[in-house]
Amino acid sequence: MTRVYRAHVFHIEGSPAQTAVPDHLVSLPDGALVVDDAGRIAWLGDFAALPTPYRDAPVIRADYLLPGFVDGHIHFPQSYATAAHGGGQLLEWLDHCIFPTEGQFADPDFADRAARYFTRRRIAAGTTAAMVFGSAFPVAQDALYRETLRAGLRIVSGRGVQTVGPAAASALLTGEQEAIDLVADEIDRWHAVDTGDPRTARIQVGIVPRFSLSVTRRTLAAMGELYDEVRGKGVYFHSHLNENNRKGDGEIAAVLGAYGTSTYLDTYDGRFEEGSKVGGKTLLGRRSTLAHAVHCHPVELARMAETGTSIAHCPTSQLFLGSGTMPWRSTLASGVNVSLGTDVGAGDEWLISRVAGDAYKVHISEPGEDGTAIHPAELLFAATLAGARALDMEHAFGNLDAGKDADFLLIDKALWEPLDGMLTMGIRSDDEGQATLEELFTLLMGLRQPAIAGVYVQGRRAIAPEL
Repeated sequence: MTRVYRAHVFHIEGSPAQTAVPDHLVSLPDGALVVDDAGRIAWLGDFAALPTPYRDAPVIRADYLLPGFVDGHIHFPQSYATAAHGGGQLLEWLDHCIFPTEGQFADPDFADRAARYFTRRRIAAGTTAAMVFGSAFPVAQDALYRETLRAGLRIVSGRGVQTVGPAAASALLTGEQEAIDLVADEIDRWHAVDTGDPRTARIQVGIVPRFSLSVTRRTLAAMGELYDEVRGKGVYFHSHLNENNRKGDGEIAAVLGAYGTSTYLDTYDGRFEEGSKVGGKTLLGRRSTLAHAVHCHPVELARMAETGTSIAHCPTSQLFLGSGTMPWRSTLASGVNVSLGTDVGAGDEWLISRVAGDAYKVHISEPGEDGTAIHPAELLFAATLAGARALDMEHAFGNLDAGKDADFLLIDKALWEPLDGMLTMGIRSDDEGQATLEELFTLLMGLRQPAIAGVYVQGRRAIAPEL
């Protein structure tokens, strides 16, 4: 049945460059989104201008309507590990908190419960699509895909590959050939399982090594060979890059020391031999996302832009682990697409708009001339359309352009009293354009999960599983 959703609508129309986003902000204070019976957007505009064919359709009211949030980087096997005190930065935190908790996912009952919990948390946070770093255990990945299908959400995931690591990670390690076999099997069984077409599928699979320290040159070479075989099927690549730069013994120093490459990115670009010599095929491309990219060299950013590789920016996580600040303006100026990621569990927020809030706070505090107040439209873009672009699914969702799938959120400000107060009683500029930006900014900064009244994917309401 065709339905009309009436609310104040915000979205970023078209397909703008990330540096031109403010010019593409759409605000419809009394807007109407028409969703047809196929779950696609049939029309968007002012409610007063609703075309005649839709005037008898049922009308659902809300205070605000936004495109569904896209989480560019989140860890399924860290669902229960948020706010875990690791006593240090990235590598210590992995040893003390993460490797032990991820080992629990080998148990089928534990994995089933975690998959339901993870799916419930996604729906509560309005995350309609996500790039999900998966569990090392196939039984857990199977549970994750099943629950995602039942709920009606979108996912890209892949088992977390580790072939080497410390003693704390021993339960997660496999042999190198077994690792490739398990990834290939996951692709065969789950990639685009719902439609058979990666341009329309809600369930998709990627090749996902934890990071370069969790694999060897031989593993990277085998992954490159596998990716070369399946890239044309729309398979993804996802990992971490340049996250922690603690002097002497942090992640970046460890990677460069282990591989002897000029840059961290070289290890994913097939240039993982000593001196950055070519040893295999590249894992970069339009369906590749690298999380963090806090401490990138200009040559790395240029290479990511050249290949269409995206960055998942995770400021909440970077604050938690003391990883530093990705320079916002210079990173965008390189031409790399930058989306937002919660990075649960180093990130302790499931709600992407909260991550956008942390991005605003972090980058306004960058030193000197680098400090910048991110435009409200840029924050909305990073939380929605940039994520769809990172997943190479911008044709299907990410904004509310007519013809796209109807992936959106309904927000009722009365469900969260502080949000109601900010939006109803807050001071606004006398200038209409400025007042619009102020309202969007307050909505994004003040939004909390209780105010999300409905989460829709392809026009159908997502249903949270029972625990």
